[in-house]
Amino acid sequence: MKPRRTAHSQCISFLLAISLLLSACRPATASPVQPTLTPGPAAGWLYIYFTDPTAPHAHDYEGGPDEALAAAIDGARLSVDVTAYSLNLWSVRDALIHAHQRGVVVRMVMESDNMDDREVQDLIDAGIPVIGDQHEGLMHDKFVIVDRSEIWTGSMNYTVGGAYKDNNNLIRIRSVQVAQDYTNEFEEMFADGLFGPDGSVNTPNPKLTIDGTQVEVYFSPDDGVAQHILEIIRSAQESIYFLAFSFTSNDIGEAIVERAQNGIAVAGVMDNGQIASNQGTEYDSFLQAGLDVRQDGNTNGLMHHKVIIIDRQIVITGSYNFTASAEESNDENVVIILSPAVAATYLEEFQRVYDQAEQP
Repeated sequence: MKPRRTAHSQCISFLLAISLLLSACRPATASPVQPTLTPGPAAGWLYIYFTDPTAPHAHDYEGGPDEALAAAIDGARLSVDVTAYSLNLWSVRDALIHAHQRGVVVRMVMESDNMDDREVQDLIDAGIPVIGDQHEGLMHDKFVIVDRSEIWTGSMNYTVGGAYKDNNNLIRIRSVQVAQDYTNEFEEMFADGLFGPDGSVNTPNPKLTIDGTQVEVYFSPDDGVAQHILEIIRSAQESIYFLAFSFTSNDIGEAIVERAQNGIAVAGVMDNGQIASNQGTEYDSFLQAGLDVRQDGNTNGLMHHKVIIIDRQIVITGSYNFTASAEESNDENVVIILSPAVAATYLEEFQRVYDQAEQP
């Protein structure tokens, strides 16, 4: 038996209150993911969205996860704080300008190299303060804080390519405590002008429980993200599945290989462009170790996820690529969620991307 994959005629929005179904329509050899129990319903504090570059409407740039984000910004009453590596989505631009015009406090921090886009200049022309990082490392965060009570984050850049051509995930977490973590990080950049290694450890709620689900929040390079990831990987008892845009971290790669050598099931999909252009990629090391790792099959854009799923229980996601620059010099954010229901949702996306990928 194998998990049933939902239809992808439109970009998928997963509300965790919906139980996943199982199906036995494919033989086990077609997938690295073995059957799991159907998760029960969960509280509505978390929403998960995936892009689908193969959907018919993706060519029209409609119906993507950006529309849900824009709707949340449209509903803001007090404040919207944005960090963006890049931004050219009209839907997000318009929602931010409309929020500003109705009196909502809107602020944004960006990667300086990407501030020349027309849509960013539209925000500045409308009177929205946009601060560039002016830093050698990247301001690679991608998060939005609405009314200091919910955050949106994940791998998706707020661009046409990010929402409609690339494989990405976008998550919405309704939690004042999580929002406080992200607000502290935002203020450090926007108000204090501290980026990359100049920042400080300032995450008040790195570990918390939301409606019975454990959530961890970390920022790089302040919080030592790689060590937290390594601890979880080394604790794996059953399986490790990953989707990685850029994967050059020797430490994380070696930890995955070590677990595979100890009998843990491992499979992954990596972006083919990064494999071809990055001499430091872990792809060849994974193949030499006999791991089931594939190059992605997205012919329209990037396989841009940064996701690791451990033991069908834990999901690691965010802006953090598995690289030294993400750990040491870039501004990045990571969320770790301990939930079989969340893991099952991400496993469906893993299965879809894996099935489209190219075998070595």
